Amino acid sequence: MLLISCPNCGSRDETEFHYGGQAHVAYPESPNELTDREWAEYLFYRDNTKGAFAERWLHSTGCRQWFNMLRDTVTYEIQAIYPMGSPRPDAAGKVTAETGTASTAADSTTTGSAAPSIAATSTSPTSSTTAPEGATK
Repeated sequence: MLLISCPNCGSRDETEFHYGGQAHVAYPESPNELTDREWAEYLFYRDNTKGAFAERWLHSTGCRQWFNMLRDTVTYEIQAIYPMGSPRPDAAGKVTAETGTASTAADSTTTGSAAPSIAATSTSPTSSTTAPEGATK
């Protein structure tokens, strides 16, 4: 069982928290202009990193506040906890520059461009399609 240090309430048992998915996922700038495929990729395609991974967490039975956590997915070691809207720190706890996906605005968690484009899309059953980077076949 993990002992998670809430930035507002201090250390609490992991049963008080809910996992909120990958942190720093950029919301599409023009969601109404996305194709169904691009919208599905924004909603469902996430990194599956082995090692340090930035996650969102909610202290659901405590202060009910969201925060980000940098956690090792292999060892479950919590490497850093930082507020929403802050840039992702590296494993040593220092802030690293991301590629424009983290906002420093207090009221927003992400900024950036639309969902990734589809390089090879085909409706022909005989053609071979490539899976998006990080997906398995």
